[in-house]
Amino acid sequence: MLDYNRNFLKSHYGVPFSESPRKISFCTHAIQSPESIFVIPDARKDDRFKNNPLVTGEMKAIFYAGVPLIDKGGHALGTLCVFDHKPRTLSDRQKNTLIALANQVVNLFELHRQNLENKALQKNLLKKNSLLKDFAGVVSHDMKMPLANIITTTDLLKAKYKELLDEKGLDYLNYLKSSSFSLSEYINGILLHYESDNLTINQRELFDIHDLLEELEDLLNADYKCVIHLPETNHLINCNKVALNQIFLNLIGNSLKYSDKESPEIYISVDENDDFYLFEVKDNGIGIAPDKLGEIFDLFTIATDKDKNGNRGNGIGLSTVKKLVTNLGGKINVASEIGKGTTFKFTARKADIPTQISGPEYDTSKSYKN
Repeated sequence: MLDYNRNFLKSHYGVPFSESPRKISFCTHAIQSPESIFVIPDARKDDRFKNNPLVTGEMKAIFYAGVPLIDKGGHALGTLCVFDHKPRTLSDRQKNTLIALANQVVNLFELHRQNLENKALQKNLLKKNSLLKDFAGVVSHDMKMPLANIITTTDLLKAKYKELLDEKGLDYLNYLKSSSFSLSEYINGILLHYESDNLTINQRELFDIHDLLEELEDLLNADYKCVIHLPETNHLINCNKVALNQIFLNLIGNSLKYSDKESPEIYISVDENDDFYLFEVKDNGIGIAPDKLGEIFDLFTIATDKDKNGNRGNGIGLSTVKKLVTNLGGKINVASEIGKGTTFKFTARKADIPTQISGPEYDTSKSYKN
């Protein structure tokens, strides 16, 4: 590498020093040469080098070949070069090889620079993301209490002044309460989205997948009349239970909210291979338009204007699901057909332990259908 007044060797072999004055450097000539490779077969016969201390001294640099290291901006940073103590010539193949190696050196310099920039950018993004999470947490917390007050006050107004309000006045109060609930759900979604960063693949516990799904089924059946078909085969899962619970809660909840059937049905299957748990959630709901499938996992993107109760979604749930699946070392994809239903498939990376249950305590013939 060359700077204003010195030639320093970033990497070298067979040379007894790490830098020398630029004024005696062979490489100074190489980076100024219009040729792609600069070759001196015998420096003792070249007027530019015959009195050079690198030639006449202990180093005895008789032969030299150097290729300029030229960056994307066209600047010669230094050279990749070879010396010998006796005269030499290079074949075309040797020249092309040296040129190819020099190009690789430049590529490595560029990758190293890019890596340093990416690390700096990542550090900056992590800092900004942390500040954003803190901001979201503080703002969300500060908004929850006023919203709760609005909802409570609305109920009090309806109870106390119902006789004094006409139908339109009651509609206003109902709208106020509904909007407050929507905003509260939105705030909870944002908090969950940022808190999902803390749920990682390394936070594992051993649990029966049926236990988790049956708990969710009881919770969701309180609000929706539905049939949820659980997996017929039992699996013991070693995974982040909180993350998996949140994934299923979002996917099953969406299937129920966006159903146009009198009896919504959801089919859940679980399988595994050597490396991953394989999950599937399939419904018979309204489906998702083809032009929306590519963006439904984007934050604040809404696939359908309103759910079965007339409420508008906030576009946070599926984005959170994808983040959680990614944190579990897996991937998620979706297939859908308008009017027939939607299928989500996702994976989670396994730990190296057996997960298939067998034995008299588990009835694998049970269908687990409500």
